[in-house]
Amino acid sequence: MSSRKVSVMRQQRLGVELRKLRERAGLSSTEAAKRLGGTPAQISNIEAGRYAVSAERVRTLAANYSCGDQAYVDALAGMTGPRARGWWEEYREILPAGLVDVAELEHAATALRVAVMLQMPGLLQTPEYARALFREIVPRLPAYEVEHRVSFRIKRQAVLYGDHPTPLTVIIHEAALRMGIGGPETTREQLNYVVEMSDHDHISVVVIPFGEASPPVSGHPIVYASGPVPQLDTVELDTEYGCDFLDAEAQLEKYRTVLDRMESCTLGPVKSRDLIRRIAKNA
Repeated sequence: MSSRKVSVMRQQRLGVELRKLRERAGLSSTEAAKRLGGTPAQISNIEAGRYAVSAERVRTLAANYSCGDQAYVDALAGMTGPRARGWWEEYREILPAGLVDVAELEHAATALRVAVMLQMPGLLQTPEYARALFREIVPRLPAYEVEHRVSFRIKRQAVLYGDHPTPLTVIIHEAALRMGIGGPETTREQLNYVVEMSDHDHISVVVIPFGEASPPVSGHPIVYASGPVPQLDTVELDTEYGCDFLDAEAQLEKYRTVLDRMESCTLGPVKSRDLIRRIAKNA
């Protein structure tokens, strides 16, 4: 077991899941340590994500906690081992940590489901649209940071390409299509790009139209990232104070329900594309 100076997102999540297993087993950290042949401090450090832990040790802990869900245990074991350095690490020193963690979350997801009310989803933004958004942040960002954020946002879109692109479902309110961010030319380019991307088999874009009765309202973008098993799903909320990551079972269930209800209020893929085209034509 080795100490780590920086606790990365994956290691933190593994620690959280091991703590959940221990608590469900009704064991204190002292009792868990005795079964493992270690100390309470070691258990605490593992659960806090401060220590790297081997797949073998994860399986031992799961057995000690009487976890019989083999798929879940296998997924936890798969979160161990040396971490490949992702492209996003080059941004660690220049962007807020939460933004960088979003890229790591998207990279690891088996599927993504996004809902937005007032702007296009980051994974489908054009550079000019993203630039227009970042230029309006309060307080204003220096030009170099705007460009860092634009390049980072565009690089995140790599998950939608390649031999095994990540399935993406996007729920957009009509309000977001009509905001006119960046002016008419930028808006037309952005809307046409969304239509173009929605033609890919692994990307679904659906629109909640004005006048739809009582869709659940969320003023901030919601990203639901599916893990290898449902227990390892994560919700990311993009708030004005930064990125908020949720993984408690009740929170996951809440946002699955919210997204299901939002999607039930949409026009469906074909009619949604038609609406986006009409709005782009008149922008």
